[in-house]
Amino acid sequence: MFQETASVISNHEVMPGVHLVWAESPEIAAGVRPGQFVMISCDSGQERLLRRPISIYQVVNQSLAFIFAVAGPGTKWLASRQAGEQLDMLGPTGNHFSINPASRNLLLVAGGLGIAPLCFLGQEALKKGCQITLLYGTRTADQSFPEYLIPKGCDYIITTEDGTAGEAGFVTSLVPGYIEWADQVFICGPLPMYQTLVNDSRSNFLNKSVEVSLELRMGCGLGFCYACTIMTRQGLKQVCKDGPVFDMNQIIWDQLK
Repeated sequence: MFQETASVISNHEVMPGVHLVWAESPEIAAGVRPGQFVMISCDSGQERLLRRPISIYQVVNQSLAFIFAVAGPGTKWLASRQAGEQLDMLGPTGNHFSINPASRNLLLVAGGLGIAPLCFLGQEALKKGCQITLLYGTRTADQSFPEYLIPKGCDYIITTEDGTAGEAGFVTSLVPGYIEWADQVFICGPLPMYQTLVNDSRSNFLNKSVEVSLELRMGCGLGFCYACTIMTRQGLKQVCKDGPVFDMNQIIWDQLK
């Protein structure tokens, strides 16, 4: 893990209230893997103490990109950064997704901005010659992740709850139709999406590897405050330190709120 002063290369609003930032960060970019995140100091004047955990969307050479939604003073400050300005970043943090050497067909399931780390995973998996199906769900077309940001080569399928883009309904309803095809499944999204998959009898993953990235509110992001503690079959784990990626079957879902 490195603490690095990164230089902003570009900052674009790619969806309403959602920004894509590219930053030059040689030390962090050299070691980051899909599923990991960075902790960014957001000097908003109101919230200087705690860094913000931000998922990595892509890495190219010595630069990395991250995507985030403006949700408060800290991320509002971050969204106003311009090219040439500096960011105090800590990373790479957390563990990462793992592609089994024998896997060829990968099913990626994303909800909301959970698509960011899965795009990074898809990009790396395509380099290994894997076939990728990415199922993505959001509420409405206006909140749909731009298709030009999806790694080229992925089979990209969109669902919207109101039917204004792609297939109407929830992304979880599509998952059972792809399980037999997939060698591995990777999921990132809000907690209700996971709970639906766990409780839906149709989503029998046939003892296949299913890795999930949990989106829980973090405090310190370094394992000191225990704010993101969850119960697993191996006991208490911290999402920031032991995760955010976990084996789906190891989480005690009915105790996760």
